[in-house]
Amino acid sequence: MADSSNGAPVIIKRKKVIAGDGHHGGAWKIAYADFVTAMMAFFLLMWLINATTEQQRLGIAEFFSPTVPLNKVSGGGNAMFGGDSVQEHNILSQTGVGGLPTALKDNPDPVEFEQPGSKGEDQDFEKVEDMLIGGGGESLLADNVLKHVVTRLTDEGLVIEIFDSEEERLFKPKSAVPMPILVDLAKVLAEVSNMVTNDVAVEGHVRTSVITVRENPSWQLSSIRANELRKLMETYGLETERVARVTGHADREPVSNVPRDLRNNRIEIILLRSDR
Repeated sequence: MADSSNGAPVIIKRKKVIAGDGHHGGAWKIAYADFVTAMMAFFLLMWLINATTEQQRLGIAEFFSPTVPLNKVSGGGNAMFGGDSVQEHNILSQTGVGGLPTALKDNPDPVEFEQPGSKGEDQDFEKVEDMLIGGGGESLLADNVLKHVVTRLTDEGLVIEIFDSEEERLFKPKSAVPMPILVDLAKVLAEVSNMVTNDVAVEGHVRTSVITVRENPSWQLSSIRANELRKLMETYGLETERVARVTGHADREPVSNVPRDLRNNRIEIILLRSDR
């Protein structure tokens, strides 16, 4: 037996064992990550619901429903044939220039019989589109001008939309002074408008002003710009009697989700249907 009388201390080491569970464990991190993921998915869902139309939401729901379609075209509608009329399946979509497609929007409710004269009027509008954007061959517009134009067919008529781009503006900034490209556009717009006898509406839109002021300048600016284009088109041959209205919508109807996007600076020339 060892003699410990030499005075050397005896060291006893005790190891404290702590359980890995409880509030000191890592299981709560997994639960928290699941919660954050669920909240992110929830807010994405809320944004998606707010940013889409009823027909688009129905189309998305149909995409995730593995059902057998009744027809080859999925319209995302809530009525027979996907919410579209049978005649609409004969209409081919056309493509605009600059990556922005022309589209059929605000389609009328399905009807059993075609309205008298509507088919002939749509054919006239298609001829105007072909002449303007070159859908059937050569366009009346030069390439640098053509990228400022898109068209679409609606219940109201044929909408010809001209808009600003980063490379070139239609008007001088914060004014209604037309740039040379707008003068060129006005000549062609007056020419193609005279291919039909329909009344014409001109509507101005501008992007949101960066400065908050007592009186919003967007209303006046959008109205003056629309009226300036109306005067240019009349100068180049559009009959004054055919102008049904000239309106300014300020920044209330943007086409871009970014309020300051230049794409929101635009003017819509509408060849109105004869029944309007």
